[in-house]
Amino acid sequence: MRQDEEFAEFARAAVERLRTTAFMMCRDWHLAQDLTQTALTRLYLGWKQAREADNLTAYAQKVLLRAYLDHRRRRSTSETVTGVIHDTGYRQSPDLRLTMLDALAQLPARDRAIVILRYFEDYRVEQVADVLDLPVSVVKSQTRRSLAKLRELLAADQLALFA
Repeated sequence: MRQDEEFAEFARAAVERLRTTAFMMCRDWHLAQDLTQTALTRLYLGWKQAREADNLTAYAQKVLLRAYLDHRRRRSTSETVTGVIHDTGYRQSPDLRLTMLDALAQLPARDRAIVILRYFEDYRVEQVADVLDLPVSVVKSQTRRSLAKLRELLAADQLALFA
């Protein structure tokens, strides 16, 4: 019974951050909730192994990202999400946030995951490589390419956003 209590305590502490990360990946609050639930379910099923991880939060992020990438591989995920974007708690310009989310959405799923982990979750390159099971060199090169692509996408909006 103690394991269930440990998991419940961890899940309560981690659920908001996992959901926010999932939203940044998929831009759909409903899907973000589903991905978070999937990740927590998988984590619960492997809780004995998960508890032994050096960084349980990073382990949970890895499970979440795998759930997201698994979801993206399915044919049924070719829908484009539109509608209301809920407040994520960030206190920046709504226009800037929407523009950034639109630009991130144009990156491939793996590249988006790399950028979000590096710059929104503040992971080191080595941590991102570990979470995504990629070589460090791939993370570095994809980060560089993704940032260049974001700069290109955001260049047109730069004057309007910061005027």
